Amino acid sequence: MFSKVLIANRGEIAVRVIRACRELGISTVAVYSDLDRDALHVRLADEAYALGGQTAAESYIDADKILDVIQRSGAEAVHPGYGFFSENSDFARRITDLGVAFIGPGPDAIDVMGDKISARLAAEKVGVHGVPGSTEILTDAQKVVDFGNEFGFPVAIKAAYGGGGRGMKVVHSAEEAEAALESAQREALSYFGRDECYMERYLTKPRHVEVQLIADSQGNCVYLGTRDCSAQRRHQKLIEEAPAPGIPDEILDAMGEAAVKVAKGCDYVNAGTVEFLYQDGGFYYLEMNTRLQVEHPVTELITGVDLVELQLRVAAGEALPFTQEDVTITGHAIECRINAEDPFKFTPSPGRITSYHPPGGPGIRVDSHIYQGYFVPPHYDSLIGKVIAYGESREQAIRRMRIALSEMAVQGIQTNIPLHQDLLLDERFVKGGTSIHYLEQKLAQQKLEKG
Repeated sequence: MFSKVLIANRGEIAVRVIRACRELGISTVAVYSDLDRDALHVRLADEAYALGGQTAAESYIDADKILDVIQRSGAEAVHPGYGFFSENSDFARRITDLGVAFIGPGPDAIDVMGDKISARLAAEKVGVHGVPGSTEILTDAQKVVDFGNEFGFPVAIKAAYGGGGRGMKVVHSAEEAEAALESAQREALSYFGRDECYMERYLTKPRHVEVQLIADSQGNCVYLGTRDCSAQRRHQKLIEEAPAPGIPDEILDAMGEAAVKVAKGCDYVNAGTVEFLYQDGGFYYLEMNTRLQVEHPVTELITGVDLVELQLRVAAGEALPFTQEDVTITGHAIECRINAEDPFKFTPSPGRITSYHPPGGPGIRVDSHIYQGYFVPPHYDSLIGKVIAYGESREQAIRRMRIALSEMAVQGIQTNIPLHQDLLLDERFVKGGTSIHYLEQKLAQQKLEKG
């Protein structure tokens, strides 16, 4: 096992990794920007190094600065968390070239899965199929028209090197194709520096279901159940739950087996997530995230597995301590992402937290990096923590989450807690099985009713 690990991240995920390392007796190295000098991860780590700067570009995603700290600190491994360098193959290569372990998949696997077209081809090679679509770069709007005439409109044009809904345009008719392609290309170039796009059939009421997996360097790979992440706004997840409700067990098992095929097909090692769209009893491969997910706690609660500990052990060369037959799913867990933002306008709300009271009680877990007096900086993601509720049933998990959110108090800034409370009372959400369009439609209806 490693003796010292550097965490190339900030916020609640940096705190989460530090605590996992402590459990294993591993020393930790934190890095921080000028704005994060008083951050919790800096306080908890055994060593902390200033990167300087305020923005992410000036600090957390300056590879030269991170590599300099690795060498000065003598860290044997680097955990990238999520975001920043977590899915950057060039960074992973630079780490491994130093003889330092990257706690994640190898650079080649990141490359394959980082390009949406090559990822789709890799999945199809092992018999896992996505929504009908193209596997070539889209350059001619007429191909969109031809595809729509064959498979039906609407058609989604997507950025080949992007995500999060950036560079995606939905074409409802042949007349919209040319303008939509040009718009998607412009947006893709603006956000990702590349304008390549592809297309696929646009599902009208899909659910976003993902499979958590873990693979070791000995060729073992297991899946740890499913998560439903359909409660999204503009492709950004707000509420996640595990396991995915209302889907027959045989389909959930088939998703898990398909995810393992995809991972083994690209020689994947460490934790990863294979995402699917589910509609009308069928599921379609969407993409693979080659990192730990924000929503990993719900999987931990229903399986009893510590995913970060497993990441560390696998990266150190250990074999998985269990097989697929040993994995059991018990109960239900729900996670609410708590963001520093206006709950209904969705504008950021940086500032100093004047009072903070986290929730507690049976089945409640809080992963956060904030404290009373902490200043939420304006330059990073607005996520300030996650509240996770576990219950023997989905109904109990929802009840516990409602109680937890009513207890939680964050003063000095705005948070999206009221939005979560609203969603957890909505009959459609409580029933389960809402599509990825549900929240957008709900918010649009509320805006219409308010005039």
